[in-house]
Amino acid sequence: MLRTASCSASLTSASPFFRHFPLSYSSLSSSTGALRGPGRNLRRVAPPASPGRRVFLRRGLRVPSAAVRRVNRQLSRLYVRAVATQPAPSYPDVGQDEAEKLGFEKVSEEFISECKSKATLFKHKKTGCEVMSVSNEDENKVFGIVLRTPPKDSTGIPHILEHSVLCGSRKYPLKEPFVELLKGSLHTFLNAFTYPDRTCYPVASTNTKDFYNLVDVYLDAVFFPKCVDDVHTFQQEGWHYELNDPSEDISYKGVVFNEMKGVYSQPDNILGRIAQQASFGGGDPKDIPNLTFEEFKEFHRKYYHPSNARIWFYGDDDPLQRLRILSEYLDMFEASPSRDTSKIEPQKLFSEPIRIVEKYPAGRDGDLKKKNMVCVNWLLSEKPLDLETQLALGFLDHLMLGTPASPLRKILLESGLGEALVSSGMSDELLQPQFSVGMKGVSEDNVQKVEELIMTTLKKLAEEGFESDAVEASMNTIEFSLRENNTGSFPRGLSLMLQSIAKWIYDMDPFEPLKYTEPLKALKARIAEEGSKAVFSPLIEQFILNNSHRVTIEMQPDPEKASQEEAEEKSILEKVKAGMTEEDLAELARATEELRLKQETPDPPEALRCVPSLNLSDIPKEPTYVPTEVGDINGVKVLRHDLFTNDIVYAEVVFDMGSLKHELLPLVPLFCQSLMEMGTKDLSFVQLNQLIGRKTGGISVYPLTSSVRGKDEPCTKIIVRGKSMAGRADDLFNLRYWLALRFISFFILLQMNCLLQEVQFTDQQRFKQFVSQSIARMENRLRGSGHGVAAARMDAMLNVAGWMSEQMGGLSYLEFLRTLEKKVGDDWEGISSSLEEIRRSLLAKNGCIVNMTADGKSLTNIEKSLEKFLDLLPESPSGGLVTWDGRLPLRNEAIVIPTQVNYVGKAGNIYSTGYELDGSAYVISKHISNTWLWDRVRVSGGAYGGFCDFDSHSGVFSFLSYRDPNLLKTLDIYDGTGDFLRGLDVDQETLTKAIIGTIGDVDSYQLPDAKGYSSLMRHLLGVTDEERLRKREEILTTSLKDFKDFAEAIDVVRDNGVAVAVASAEDIDAANNARSNFFEVKKAL
Repeated sequence: MLRTASCSASLTSASPFFRHFPLSYSSLSSSTGALRGPGRNLRRVAPPASPGRRVFLRRGLRVPSAAVRRVNRQLSRLYVRAVATQPAPSYPDVGQDEAEKLGFEKVSEEFISECKSKATLFKHKKTGCEVMSVSNEDENKVFGIVLRTPPKDSTGIPHILEHSVLCGSRKYPLKEPFVELLKGSLHTFLNAFTYPDRTCYPVASTNTKDFYNLVDVYLDAVFFPKCVDDVHTFQQEGWHYELNDPSEDISYKGVVFNEMKGVYSQPDNILGRIAQQASFGGGDPKDIPNLTFEEFKEFHRKYYHPSNARIWFYGDDDPLQRLRILSEYLDMFEASPSRDTSKIEPQKLFSEPIRIVEKYPAGRDGDLKKKNMVCVNWLLSEKPLDLETQLALGFLDHLMLGTPASPLRKILLESGLGEALVSSGMSDELLQPQFSVGMKGVSEDNVQKVEELIMTTLKKLAEEGFESDAVEASMNTIEFSLRENNTGSFPRGLSLMLQSIAKWIYDMDPFEPLKYTEPLKALKARIAEEGSKAVFSPLIEQFILNNSHRVTIEMQPDPEKASQEEAEEKSILEKVKAGMTEEDLAELARATEELRLKQETPDPPEALRCVPSLNLSDIPKEPTYVPTEVGDINGVKVLRHDLFTNDIVYAEVVFDMGSLKHELLPLVPLFCQSLMEMGTKDLSFVQLNQLIGRKTGGISVYPLTSSVRGKDEPCTKIIVRGKSMAGRADDLFNLRYWLALRFISFFILLQMNCLLQEVQFTDQQRFKQFVSQSIARMENRLRGSGHGVAAARMDAMLNVAGWMSEQMGGLSYLEFLRTLEKKVGDDWEGISSSLEEIRRSLLAKNGCIVNMTADGKSLTNIEKSLEKFLDLLPESPSGGLVTWDGRLPLRNEAIVIPTQVNYVGKAGNIYSTGYELDGSAYVISKHISNTWLWDRVRVSGGAYGGFCDFDSHSGVFSFLSYRDPNLLKTLDIYDGTGDFLRGLDVDQETLTKAIIGTIGDVDSYQLPDAKGYSSLMRHLLGVTDEERLRKREEILTTSLKDFKDFAEAIDVVRDNGVAVAVASAEDIDAANNARSNFFEVKKAL
């Protein structure tokens, strides 16, 4: 399980074409943490995601020529490096005649140099369905079908339907083909998600046969689902009354119902919902039980039609085969008016601002008067904006909020009026763009002051403009992001699809969002000619300051709200029951049992066989090897990975934490943030941040811990990670050393080059901000990712690496932060001294490892920079080696938060039974997630997710649930896993699927930087290529006997495991009443 704490500059900044994720995903894919290689088992508490920002112009005033010349000099160094002019590569073509034979007409075709692709827009003549066919050399092929699905009310039809259509179809009449694909395909992406006005069904795979299997299942699911004739699916995924016995209380159940309960247990999400309602209309998810099956069916009939669909293909497969596949489906339909009836109309702008005051559920602890939230929101335009304006607005968004040094963000956080930003940034994934900025952790007296500060700061920015260094840094960051096109584990083709569909879905040009070069050139030319103030000030004035469509939302904490909502729901259900006769109640109990029986009855073998799958012969016998050359420079081990990276150098410098004192461990995440966000002797943190933005693609610093199989000592490291253009590698390493120098004492710094400055841990107010922001993030994590908090807590009880991670990112860390917040004012000198001691404990050649990923020429060219960097490192850290042996006491623990749903975990160490790791364990844990836990925790239990995780380095096997209406019932399911395995009877076909799905996880698609990083992780954890090959052979030869044998090992979780739940006080009390004092209770919020 990957958990680490990180501080970064630019590295996580949003690109101008970054979009918010949609409101909801259909299903949590099973998570078996050990499957994707060692990196998945490391504990890295990820940095908070940058607010999903999009980047958005109009002509403005000229500025004095001196300023123009200065900006021009800066921009001349940046001028479009993003894309070089080049002849279009030759890709397979589909002629007009070939398209006509298959029922399509070729509407237009372009070569998109930005993504090195040939894109062709086709139209199905019979239905009007439009198809974007994008051909290139990317093996990670992507398919997506997107439908406009405007809701008429708040009953959640689009979201429930998104879940339901994946529960069986005409050609694949089993309960959930989606789950069978999770089990047995090589997918690199498999999911679905719902926006406020559209629903997307994307898949991706690098294997062509597997890819077309996925495409066929999704097409059949969307156009011919069983759910429209099966009320049980509607009840399971949407909502139903549940009554196990007529003498018991009735309850609501349903996957989406519980998912949305969880979503709106988080104050940030409640704020987002209210903002959307205010600007666009909409309602409350409490309305879900008002939805009828007839309305559900009618919605599918009305909108799930080819005439209302946009279809996307991307990758290196045959474009003609794409049309063949589609014609088989589309030809079965006639034209429909759905394209017209689904059209999204723009919201008219308000004539004057409005203000809304709402309550949100809060715990009773702490000073509630300081837990208010306030957010100011603007709908920017009645009409869609052109690409250059969007780009300019996105650029403006990055300038105002994109980095810790951005003025709007900096001024708000330094004001002391609140703890952290909330719902802040530009968003343009819908028809009309929006801009929001707000704060949480605001006292009652300061709510109005926050709103006033937002407005006065925006006015000041419009009047004075931005520093030229800030403009250059933002431009470099945006250009670097566009050139790199690094989407991480998210397929590039899917990222492009979401960009294209944001225009296409509104009947605009699907090509335009993919072509950023000319708008970027035009924007840069305007800045160079007129000055940045002339470009950005009119944008602030037109779209924000002079915009009457402004909605201010104030959120007030209410410790009674959660219990009131529970009481209201209970009252409704009591009235429902009171209105039923004895016969009605008996029928409801019978229907409840009928649904449960259907959910828990496996599909027959003949139904399972209809789902297309690969054979073991389609699977490579050997793992993917990353080219790795291990060398030595100045006594430091250097790993080099010769990979094509488009002239970008990726580098990691790893320092050992073995000399760090125990009591300093919880300070490490804040130390990392201080490195990036406190100034040096001669530079303020703003100047430092801008320097990083101007010279590199970003730098991040974070701790990393992991158990190492076969060793008592954990792997404990600090990683400094960065990237730059190959021609600017000197800048990267100078900055990297600059940051590293912050570990060196003042006396050593005196001997260093004047360019290399030390950090000053002297800014008490900024550090106090860091603490407040960290508290806000941790509290938000408790509400939204309680399963992660539970997992960290259990790990901390079961192994040393887990304890270390939990001290830096779990509940213990939150408790430390709350104490530290008070201490900052009383003992700042002591804290500053501790930060200095941390850096002296870490920086040294001894134990240092450097990891570099680039092409061979670039690797050779940066060696001298690396030598200079390493020459200046001290040989050894201060202090001796420390033994890490901490653990939390073994006990069942319940963490109380105000929530309507629970997160339930149980874990144990299977190595303690004498179990020795075998590759079959990966197959078995994935199978448990995708069958036993999926069926019992999610489908039958109504949780949004249920899965298991096996950390092969520590031996910890964990069960976890997500947004779960149950508690003890879920723990009982976990305890039944051993018996499930003992009673399992799977045929060879089912076993083959499980093996193939596991290989798909192990061979997960990676971009070059991820390949180099994974290789580094394997090196740190001692995972050799020989071991990887052996484990792969064990995976490929997994047998039914392995499942039976594993049951004995997993029983240790039942017999000696620990349970941790993040849940409501009411559910915890009920559990402790049912099982006397089962949980030790800790109140967190």
